[in-house]
Amino acid sequence: QVQLVESGGGLVQPGGSLRLSCAASGIIFSGYTMAWYRQAPGKGREWVADITTGGSTNSADSVKGRFTISRDNAEKTMYLQMNNLKLEDTGVYYCHVNKGLYTYWGQGTQVTVSS
Repeated sequence: QVQLVESGGGLVQPGGSLRLSCAASGIIFSGYTMAWYRQAPGKGREWVADITTGGSTNSADSVKGRFTISRDNAEKTMYLQMNNLKLEDTGVYYCHVNKGLYTYWGQGTQVTVSS
């Protein structure tokens, strides 16, 4: 069984920074592409960024230049460093992985950007 646990969310002012973590278990972490998604209230879940087994990264245009995704395979943890946060970044952030034919999600961590 796969378990993904996000942490690091909270309340931050516009222009501030936050680092999210996703701790994985039940998976050979180093063998899978990992991703971050987010969902604002009343909106659909959207892809934010992903990172491959080799460390290559991709991110949505809305966060490029501000967010950085990374991973520590020894710790089986993925990170999302969020800088210059904007009001529209508010939402629940989810850790994601595809393993075989299954998709796994964490419980999510709330990020609120407010002045």
